[in-house]
Amino acid sequence: MRVFVAGGTGHSGSYIIPELIAAGHEVTGLARSDASAAALSALGAKVHRGDLQDLDGLKQAAADSDGVVHVGHRQDLLPSGGMDAVAAAELPIMHAYGAALAGTGKPLVAAGSIGSPGNPGRPVTEDDPALPAGEEHRGTLRARNVVESAVVDLAGQGVRSSVVRLANIAHGTSDRAGFLPMLIALAKDKGFVGYPGDGANLWNAVHVHDAAILFRLALEKGPAGRYWHAVEDGGIRFRDIAEAIASRLGLPAVSVPNDELMTPGYFGFLTNIVTQSYPASNLLTRRILGWEPAQPGLLADLDNGNYFPAG
Repeated sequence: MRVFVAGGTGHSGSYIIPELIAAGHEVTGLARSDASAAALSALGAKVHRGDLQDLDGLKQAAADSDGVVHVGHRQDLLPSGGMDAVAAAELPIMHAYGAALAGTGKPLVAAGSIGSPGNPGRPVTEDDPALPAGEEHRGTLRARNVVESAVVDLAGQGVRSSVVRLANIAHGTSDRAGFLPMLIALAKDKGFVGYPGDGANLWNAVHVHDAAILFRLALEKGPAGRYWHAVEDGGIRFRDIAEAIASRLGLPAVSVPNDELMTPGYFGFLTNIVTQSYPASNLLTRRILGWEPAQPGLLADLDNGNYFPAG
């Protein structure tokens, strides 16, 4: 299969491309710079020069492929416009892919968030749709749900589209800008590792290599209009994560009162995310796609040398 990958030099993409090539697929990656082009070539991919703002170029690249994997985002928009701006920029990209792939039955697999179904009071499943976002959700992860919904809706236009919902933490040796490095940086800056309230809220995690395998399986055989859960550790107490970080930094793990002053005072723009609970199931993903995570879990992988380098 000829596969076009957007976001191929990022944390997830740098694992997805080798996974696809090892399975016999021919991969072309989007590169906006010479450095990105060189990185793609080093991974074994062909290069399509352009960026996420070039909708005509993305549409043509999708039309020339047998399938598309999209894991790229306009990270540059976060400081000024937050998640709302990121979603607003990404939605036309999905429409461009849809226009290129409509009626072909070709696959489009896009990255999503495990938090998109909200918190129904039980572990979310792959059958739970992304919740609509309103004005009250501006600035939160839920603002991007419109993108996930657009991808799944393309199934009605003859695209074998699906969304891989990534866990809160996709850990591995290439993790530089995910939630885990942010939490570690916060702890170093504050002098202690904070957790909200009693820290009993549940987070989830997946090794990025296992997530890459799931993207490949969804591309190769995933039915249209589905959500898949890239979740290995489906419910880890936030306090356990904080204490694991604390033990490696030699800092105390401290409860941060979960109120409108104290929690933002420590977590800042991460407050809305870290105070939520995200229990999730991967049962349907494993049953339908045959996905079986095999890499170390989050707490074990903290010692991979990336998060706490020796010395």
